[in-house]
Amino acid sequence: MLTVTQAIILGIFQGITELFPISSLGHSVILPSLLNWHINQNSSSFLDFLVATHFATALVLFMIYRKDWMAIISGIIRTIKNRKINENDINEKLGWLLIIATVPAGLVGVIFEKKIQGLFASSSEAAIFLILNGIMLLFAEGLRKKKMIEESLVKSDSRISKISFMQSFKVGLSQLLALLPGFSRTGATLSGGLLSGLSHEDAVKFSFLLATPIIGGAALLKLPHILGKAERGNLHQILIGAAMAGIFAYLSNKFLVKYFKTNKLTPFGIYCIIAGGISLVIFLLR
Repeated sequence: MLTVTQAIILGIFQGITELFPISSLGHSVILPSLLNWHINQNSSSFLDFLVATHFATALVLFMIYRKDWMAIISGIIRTIKNRKINENDINEKLGWLLIIATVPAGLVGVIFEKKIQGLFASSSEAAIFLILNGIMLLFAEGLRKKKMIEESLVKSDSRISKISFMQSFKVGLSQLLALLPGFSRTGATLSGGLLSGLSHEDAVKFSFLLATPIIGGAALLKLPHILGKAERGNLHQILIGAAMAGIFAYLSNKFLVKYFKTNKLTPFGIYCIIAGGISLVIFLLR
């Protein structure tokens, strides 16, 4: 069982690393080992903790983009009523782009849930995946297409809606990498967005919108199971961790939205390679 201090630290790291393209799951595996915490990372209580912190992150993202989501949901309802997608309607197009991008990870998560839970790699393996995540970020930045979608005075949603359904599906496929501890969901979708011609600013918004149904949906299915365990004594730590994750997810979003208006993925790629490399050396020398 986690202590309160451990719950606070892991909650803070979850809130930051889920939105930063540096892998929250990888850090959740690596950090306890670096700090010599004796935690069974395959135990139901630890998995419950991760689910709750992920739900808090998704809830914060939904609140931040609630106006966008209301418009997007209205757009999806219109297409259902009209039985067709009006690609000139920004919210209708954006809504189905998000649905299409959600399908790959959603299907894999439902069909292979038990096997995915077994993907909690060893700390050394997570460190290797973190290094590979850094290489992916640098690779995507280096191969990034020239802006196919011109930035203008139109809103970000309008620019995002110009990508194709196939490009959106490919971004969704990239999320499957995040099933491996050390690969970042945000990093994968940001990379996919950049390679689809989006700017850094638009790619990060598309990534954060896409995170809400993926992270929130998976976590929401598990919440009743978690809340039913109050008598086991770990609900207190779970709630504290979730609160920390929510607070720092909010702060991370505010920082990254401003950061990606003028900056690139390169520093995050370098961080992942260095952090993963140092962690791997430490684990191998123990």
